Amino acid sequence: MKALSQRRRHPLAAVALLLLGLLVTGGLYAVAGNVNEAKAQTTNFSAQDIEEGEKLFVANCATCHGIGAVGAPQGAHGNQAGPALIGVGAAAVDFQVGTGRMPMQMSGPQAQAKPNQFSEEQTMQLAAYVASLGAGPAIPEEDLLDVAKGDPAAGGEIFRVNCAMCHNASAAGGALTRGKFAPALAGVSEAHIYEAMATGPQNMPVFSDANISPEEKRDVIAFLKTIEEQGSPGGFSLGSLGPVSEGLLMWTAGLGIVIAFTIWLTQRSS
Repeated sequence: MKALSQRRRHPLAAVALLLLGLLVTGGLYAVAGNVNEAKAQTTNFSAQDIEEGEKLFVANCATCHGIGAVGAPQGAHGNQAGPALIGVGAAAVDFQVGTGRMPMQMSGPQAQAKPNQFSEEQTMQLAAYVASLGAGPAIPEEDLLDVAKGDPAAGGEIFRVNCAMCHNASAAGGALTRGKFAPALAGVSEAHIYEAMATGPQNMPVFSDANISPEEKRDVIAFLKTIEEQGSPGGFSLGSLGPVSEGLLMWTAGLGIVIAFTIWLTQRSS
């Protein structure tokens, strides 16, 4: 027992335990990475898709996001740094590249939507490569995008509780701080709406399946598509910004009427 106690107090014991812990942790991480990569190749994307996606990434994305998507301290746009993409999943790539937000056109508070730089096949290949680097949200299946199976009423309630404070109750968008904004959601595809909720691009929070289930996300999409089809039910929409724009219009119109009536009275008295 005394000899065992002495070996435990040996100066190198702590170093040996640290090295053993690092070895075990690294081994488990390597196994998990191989499992994720194998899953991406066999269940979602082919090895050729991943290979072609890597070529596209190196040629178009690595300048900002680094080789291997590990991130870069400074991107190609001045001080715009590209974050690491390991673990963001295929859904994030499909949203950012599919909406034209990436690659960024210019540095700014947030990336803005623009015409796509890549075809659908190239976007899928980029998504395949990033997905092979680590597990993350996948591109949603068609069943989860079928608005006919969704409940617009339930989706409207979810939207008003979780989304309306930024996107407006009618999904018309709204301003945020420091030049950022929540975009209008009219004309956005079902897949991109779902992917935005699942990945939380830019200023948007991530709504995981634990927060909003896949079926509830479908309900939200059904609600957005319903109000998009209905349009303005009557009168001027005034940007669908609610009581602020309506009150401003009434105040301006009322003040104009008072001024005009005052001028008319003064002219008659003279």
